[in-house]
Amino acid sequence: MVEESAFRGMIGLLNRLGVYDVILPFLLVFTIIFAILEKTKIFGLENGLSKKNINAMVAFVIAFLVIASTRLVGVINEVMANVVLLVILGVCFLLLVGVFFGDKEFTLEKFGGWQTFFMGLMFVGIVVIFLNALGWLQFLFDLFNNINADWAASLVFIIIIIGFIVWVTRGPGESKK
Repeated sequence: MVEESAFRGMIGLLNRLGVYDVILPFLLVFTIIFAILEKTKIFGLENGLSKKNINAMVAFVIAFLVIASTRLVGVINEVMANVVLLVILGVCFLLLVGVFFGDKEFTLEKFGGWQTFFMGLMFVGIVVIFLNALGWLQFLFDLFNNINADWAASLVFIIIIIGFIVWVTRGPGESKK
């Protein structure tokens, strides 16, 4: 049996104190909401500066409301863990590609289409992570597993009809260049 190290015990203590379930989600939500409020200046300006006290209070209240819901905290913890895995996957990919570039700098900006592709791929990955954390991904899988041929044919037919209507009703100036 593996002995528990002092560091593992410290992580367990922090977990029992609620650092991972209360403090870190609170700080994350507070920081993100405060930054959004500061950037958008929703509550207006005072002497040319944003109203930091109001922004801080609103962010504080929203962060407390979030940590009051254990389900939201669970979703945040699951999503952040998976997003970090996605970031690590992206960094590993860049490391592998960088091997072929030697001492030259590698950026995706040189490959415009690839940059867009990988940004889209990361966006899809984050959407899938959120859907999975909310439990909606399983609902979608169940929906498609229980669909029969008549429903599938009807769905394809409706998509074709909608596409045809959009194609017919678009004006002459709206064609792709």
